[in-house]
Amino acid sequence: MTRAQRATKGPVAVLAAAVAALAVLTAGCGSGGGSDDKGKMSASPGPSTTPPTFIGVFSPERGTTVGTGMIISLDFTRPIADRAAVERGISVTSVPPVEVTGHWFGDERIDLRPARFWRPGTRVTLHLRLRGVRGAPGVRGTQSKDVSFSIGRDQRSTVDVADHIMTVVRDGHLLRRLPISAGSARHTTYNGIMMISEKYAVTRMNGSTVGFGGEYDIPDVPHAMRLTSSGTFVHGNYWSPPQVFGTENVSHGCVGLQDRKGGGADTPAGWFYGESLIGDTVDVVNSPDRTVAPDNGMSGWNLTWPEWTAGSAL
Repeated sequence: MTRAQRATKGPVAVLAAAVAALAVLTAGCGSGGGSDDKGKMSASPGPSTTPPTFIGVFSPERGTTVGTGMIISLDFTRPIADRAAVERGISVTSVPPVEVTGHWFGDERIDLRPARFWRPGTRVTLHLRLRGVRGAPGVRGTQSKDVSFSIGRDQRSTVDVADHIMTVVRDGHLLRRLPISAGSARHTTYNGIMMISEKYAVTRMNGSTVGFGGEYDIPDVPHAMRLTSSGTFVHGNYWSPPQVFGTENVSHGCVGLQDRKGGGADTPAGWFYGESLIGDTVDVVNSPDRTVAPDNGMSGWNLTWPEWTAGSAL
């Protein structure tokens, strides 16, 4: 099951879908000082006559084309006590072949990646063989499925907070240098490699969702792309004066690109949104903040390969 497909038919599922839709349409631009904790998901216990089960809610989705920085992630609906047994039930194959290893972040999440970014054009398949696998005492898995997706072109962007510039490189060639405005001195932006995990043509950003109270509530933020679960986005900004971009850092921690109200495809924000895939990476440098935590969004590229493999249960 994907994060986008948890609901099934019926009144309860319709309500669940409505709640999920509201959740993704309300975001917050959070500073580097925000929480590094990823929101947890849980499943309500079934009736006493039904043995408890678990599933892994996975990303990316089947059939998608993603960037070379894609990290596969599974969030489990129940805490996993026997991590080794569950990890043995999860494997990744690819054409061309590459070694992929899992890294546990707590007892409800495992991420998987290779030692280096994926090669463009790679075909990847996630194999879930969790049906009947004991995840915890009395708790068994139910999934048995394959999820295939493709790796697209290699696009990597670097945000230099000190120079107020984002450099976009594709397949080793410079595409464009875009003026940006990052986090202010009070609300700094994380350093480190972050992965685009969600894209919204327009979304609401409310400061109360990331601990800023009523400092802002913008109902129509255009061209928003999530970098961390704690609220860091690259997004369009139509409310700041044009001269801010490339010269000042004024945000609450996000990376802002010039845009216009309603979003324009020909603006810097619109261009970057149109050229970006989920799985592309944004590397923030020269910020006074710390490096983003590897479990804050899909930020596992900030761990070395030995550090990453040390997080496997196998």
